[in-house]
Amino acid sequence: MEEQFLDWAIELQALAQAGLTYTKDIFDQERFERIRTIATEMLASQSPLPTAKVRELFATETGYPTPKLDTRAAVFKDNRILLVQENNGLWSLPGGWVDFDQSIKENTIKETLEETGLSVETLKIIALQDRNKHNPPRYAYSVCKVFVECLPLGGSFQKNIETLQIDWFDLAELPPLAVEKTTAQQIGLCFDAHHSDDWCVPFD
Repeated sequence: MEEQFLDWAIELQALAQAGLTYTKDIFDQERFERIRTIATEMLASQSPLPTAKVRELFATETGYPTPKLDTRAAVFKDNRILLVQENNGLWSLPGGWVDFDQSIKENTIKETLEETGLSVETLKIIALQDRNKHNPPRYAYSVCKVFVECLPLGGSFQKNIETLQIDWFDLAELPPLAVEKTTAQQIGLCFDAHHSDDWCVPFD
């Protein structure tokens, strides 16, 4: 029932956002705003967050509703993969939201440099995944995760506000992961792609 409730709230919000994007009628604008408010209140009723915070996270975007993009870099050295330790102590592949003025390739390189201090060259796309199908907990919006294999070119870790440290890990000895961003299964997929000479990109 909770999953169905969330589905309804997400669909109502998407319909309202699309309606607000295209309607020219001021009365329809009011109706779509009311639908968006109802969707926000539905979600807030199931969340510990205040309604204002839920609206900020869930219902402030404009334009036609589409998934967000998240890039993750799979950087290998000596058959080990690069992970970053975040401020909460958990580890993930370096990456993050794609900035509005960045391509997938540019964003992967930028995020890796910012979080690890390493310059990389992108080699190939590993996978395109619907985040809500692979990473807990479920988000109230859609995210397309793009995993990109990268070759390290040089550099060294620089202290920054996002990561505590970096390290290289074997698949059999992974540290505690920030599973909302990176799961062991996703890292395993990166290893499979790294060892393949004829990789076929899986996508949801």
